[in-house]
Amino acid sequence: QVQLVESGGGLVQAGGSLRLSCVASGRTFSRYCMGWFRQAPGKEREFVSGISWSGGNTNYARSVDGGFTISRDNAKNTVYLQMNSLKPDDTAAYYCAADGLIYSSDYVPVADSEYDYWGQGTQVTVSS
Repeated sequence: QVQLVESGGGLVQAGGSLRLSCVASGRTFSRYCMGWFRQAPGKEREFVSGISWSGGNTNYARSVDGGFTISRDNAKNTVYLQMNSLKPDDTAAYYCAADGLIYSSDYVPVADSEYDYWGQGTQVTVSS
């Protein structure tokens, strides 16, 4: 079982930055693909970014590519999402997720159905 706890959300003006963190329990964190998803009110949950177990491969939604950066520190069991140049459309609850399968390659899942463990979410609100 893996438990994920997100932090770092808040209220920020458009153009500002936030860094989300997700701390995972469990000794096998370093072998899990990790992802960030978000869900705005009235909308479906959507993939934001993912990182392979090694950190050697990353994937971004087109809407955030160039503005967001995902990274991980396996020694700290933590994955980060640095969000720059935030826009009001980025307002959502952000969720950290872990894929419980262990891959030998640097595969990064993008479908939420491929992730097995989810955090409670952290709210990001961007004002115009």
